[in-house]
Amino acid sequence: MAEFKAKPLVILQTGDAPDVIRHQHGGFTDMFLQQGDIDPSSVVIVNLPAGEQLLSPEHYRGAVITGSAAMVTELLPWSEYAAMWLRDAIGMGLPIFGACYGHQLLAHALGGEVGYHPEGLEIGTLEIELLPEAQQDPALQNYPPRFYANLIHSQSVLRLPEGAVALARSQQDPHQIIRYRDNVISTQFHPEFNGPVMHCYMSWIAELEPQHQAKYLDIQRRTSNTPVSQSLLREFVHGL
Repeated sequence: MAEFKAKPLVILQTGDAPDVIRHQHGGFTDMFLQQGDIDPSSVVIVNLPAGEQLLSPEHYRGAVITGSAAMVTELLPWSEYAAMWLRDAIGMGLPIFGACYGHQLLAHALGGEVGYHPEGLEIGTLEIELLPEAQQDPALQNYPPRFYANLIHSQSVLRLPEGAVALARSQQDPHQIIRYRDNVISTQFHPEFNGPVMHCYMSWIAELEPQHQAKYLDIQRRTSNTPVSQSLLREFVHGL
């Protein structure tokens, strides 16, 4: 992958945090820069919902795909454009990391099935369990068998694309980490969300749903930083 070395990392921004969170903690791209230990001067950010366009994949050394309040199954024009671009990028060997919406978008782009999880919203700082296949994966073979990650999602990858391998699960979702190619990996959880971001999200959701306020405030008390899940993002970026 030497041909990608001198090029920028591209962040495919597929959405942004609510105003209250953005004002306190920055937007999604800020979170990726911070938690991924990414040099801002080495990055190009492409805001897809705003209509910004990507260059062809050979212009970048790698790609990171953010989360979004949108749903992959809405088949929004910017999202379908991104799916087409990702198929081309994967074919060219570009290293790619997706989180949450990015995780689902990669699966969709490669022929998997995405939809609402039958058990509903998965939210909080929750335990992730590595699957036996992770023991042979270069990104995960030295990870602890169980660790915590921050999650907020309604849709999930319901069926893997052909050739993809699930490497981790949660109690609710069997596809928490997916390996698509040697240099393409994604997480349903948010390695870019730290404890304070999750704490703020729980307050925001509790205000939106006062009938469930006690539930979300209880989840809020159990939110925390998740350094192991964060390290997966950092190691991807540092390996480019």
